[in-house]
Amino acid sequence: MIAADKLETILRRHAELSQRLSEGAGGDFAQLSRELAELDPVVAAIRDWRAKSDEIAGLDAMLAEPALDADMKTMAQDERGQATAALEALTQSLRLALLPKDADDDKNVILEVRAGTGGDEAALFAGDLFRMYQRYADLRGWRVEIVSVSEGTVGGYKEIVAEIGGRGAFARLKFESGTHRVQRVPDTETQGRIHTSAATVAVLPEAEEIDVAIPDADLRIETMRAGGAGGQHVNKTESAIRVTHLPTGVVVMMQEERSQHRNRQKAMTLLRSRILDLERQKADAARAADRKAQVGSGDRSERIRTYNFPQGRVTEHRIGLTLYKIDKVMTGEALDEIIDALTAARQAELLAEGEA
Repeated sequence: MIAADKLETILRRHAELSQRLSEGAGGDFAQLSRELAELDPVVAAIRDWRAKSDEIAGLDAMLAEPALDADMKTMAQDERGQATAALEALTQSLRLALLPKDADDDKNVILEVRAGTGGDEAALFAGDLFRMYQRYADLRGWRVEIVSVSEGTVGGYKEIVAEIGGRGAFARLKFESGTHRVQRVPDTETQGRIHTSAATVAVLPEAEEIDVAIPDADLRIETMRAGGAGGQHVNKTESAIRVTHLPTGVVVMMQEERSQHRNRQKAMTLLRSRILDLERQKADAARAADRKAQVGSGDRSERIRTYNFPQGRVTEHRIGLTLYKIDKVMTGEALDEIIDALTAARQAELLAEGEA
């Protein structure tokens, strides 16, 4: 049952925002515009639902007329049947529109991909996963910027961290966190045996200073010489930064940039995002108790999704979905099918919780 008073509250707020913006909202203009944009689809759903409810009420009144002839009655009954089916669909759409929104859904993303169990093959798979997300981001017109990287010995990545910027990035990618397992014949396998390896993915909402305030007293900042290939810069310049957040023990190391200042900026962005993610996990029992629980250990036995190349299938274990289009998933083209199914499953859970 949809509460009428809740709908009235939303409609009043929408009208108030529209009025304030039309009169000029000064410094609050951007914030009020965002709130109005969020309410627009909800208000549209309310109006459609009410219009269909009124249509059914009108048909009921017509059918209650004693003087209604048989042909008109049959026509009205048919129309009422169609309107009732349409109202059921509109009711479901309205219930979804009324679900509480994740405050971080529109944020940019910090994506972390790490090789797990499986040695060189795990690093290669981590590279494949990162390219999958990179291509998916390209398809959606999002920006991808690599924050830090540690390459595998034969290719791929031991670890890669990137920022993905674009509207709704976190909403689309947040269900990707966890252990991903691959089954395939490595290029180095001479006897054609299928190997199993794993990589872990963490998707964090990018936090701004306004989201997470970190006092200087909570930080230990150390500078050091950057590692990697030789050269005067590496040997002589202390541009690398290691930042430790003392209350949580979260440590971030950054050495990708030549500038110590830029490395510090990137380190603080990543640190804030990890701390925000910890806070989200504490507030939301559905997202586990700590970051290790979110991404798993990288062991083969823990997985949210399996990519089986010999059979050409991808299996999403959390919802029992299997797609036989692994090539399109790995190019990002079919990733939306998995994300849409996971989003629908989460919405169903929220609806069920609301009815409990």
